[in-house]
Amino acid sequence: MLVESANRINPLMQVSDLARAAGVTPDTVRHYLRIGLLHADRNPLNDYRRFGRHHLGRLEFIRNAVQLGFSLAEIQAIFDAAEDGKSPCPRVRDLLATHIAETEARIKDLQRSLDRMRQAMATWERMPNAMPDGKSVCHLIENWDRTNTESETDS
Repeated sequence: MLVESANRINPLMQVSDLARAAGVTPDTVRHYLRIGLLHADRNPLNDYRRFGRHHLGRLEFIRNAVQLGFSLAEIQAIFDAAEDGKSPCPRVRDLLATHIAETEARIKDLQRSLDRMRQAMATWERMPNAMPDGKSVCHLIENWDRTNTESETDS
């Protein structure tokens, strides 16, 4: 994909050209410039930032890494290791293994939450509506712990 998109672009691009070629917004490019993930040359005639094909490759690398769950700080550390002549691959594998474990834990938490929601809905569908009376807003939520406990003992 990098070769295809690089062949469709001018050798030197401005922020908007680079963003369009990489499928991101110009604000994304500017943000990456501000935090140091990207570095731009300046056109001596007008002081505009200008980018080459290597910038597009770096931007696509960042986009791929973000899609895999890497933080911008982790991506910067990957770049730093590569620029120091060290292979970042062992660290990338370790980071991804950590991200996988964290994501699996979040999925389990979300599944438990979804199960609680389904249980609440099943219980609440059998309960009548009630009007707020100044002491109560919605008896379904206010009595959830009690109705949930009763449902568990009834099963």
